[in-house]
Amino acid sequence: MQYEGVLTKMQTEFANPIQYYLVFDDGFLHMNQLLGKDIEFVKTGTQCLCCGQRKNIFAQGFCYQCFSQSAQAGAWIMRPELSQAHLGIADRDLDYETRVQLQPHVVYLASSSDIKVGVTRSTQMPTRWIDQGASFALPILEVPNRYLAGITEVALKTRFTDKINWKKMITNNVSHHDLRKARLDVRDVLPGEVSGFFIPEKEDLLEFNYPVLEYPKIITTLDFKKASAYTGKLIGIKGQYLIFQDGTVLNVRSAEGNVVRVSV
Repeated sequence: MQYEGVLTKMQTEFANPIQYYLVFDDGFLHMNQLLGKDIEFVKTGTQCLCCGQRKNIFAQGFCYQCFSQSAQAGAWIMRPELSQAHLGIADRDLDYETRVQLQPHVVYLASSSDIKVGVTRSTQMPTRWIDQGASFALPILEVPNRYLAGITEVALKTRFTDKINWKKMITNNVSHHDLRKARLDVRDVLPGEVSGFFIPEKEDLLEFNYPVLEYPKIITTLDFKKASAYTGKLIGIKGQYLIFQDGTVLNVRSAEGNVVRVSV
């Protein structure tokens, strides 16, 4: 079985365990069915996810020009507090930014390694948490735009990290915390603009079970800039990482834009 195409982040299905799919133009691989099997990856090129041209990838699967100019790579994506569409102010493309920024967003706590605070569009739940390899996730509040979510995240970063220790997540070295208690403890640091959206009584803690046969103790990152080919036995999938028996891990999200041939 062989597929070739541009790597994009795996599509997921919230189930027990999480179901993963690597999707190409000519078909898809149900990755859960490949656990315990050898998989070969061969890089054959690169293609920008934005303009579709065969250019070198600069970041987030985009070539340098698209990363620098496309509304899909604006600074407000990584820093939602910079959103300005609610003021009618454009960053790169007001129409696009209005569609994305002016919709309900959730501020949440998740346990992927330690307690993490984050922001996602309501339509991206629970996909966002699965992509981060969260063991547990709990919304704090839902607000009507990205800016309000962003300033809430900034306030909560005084208590929680907004980064994931991916090595701890991959090796399943996850700290166990009471997210419900942590949610109650944030009330006094919430910005006044969002305090009315805080609903501490909601019972909506989500738990995620990932298809992992064995967690590695020592890990090595597969980087297609350094190695154009790799073969290994798949033993687990967590977040957007493929975990192989020899300790190699492939972050599919970071590898977006690479054109690969996959053989099973």
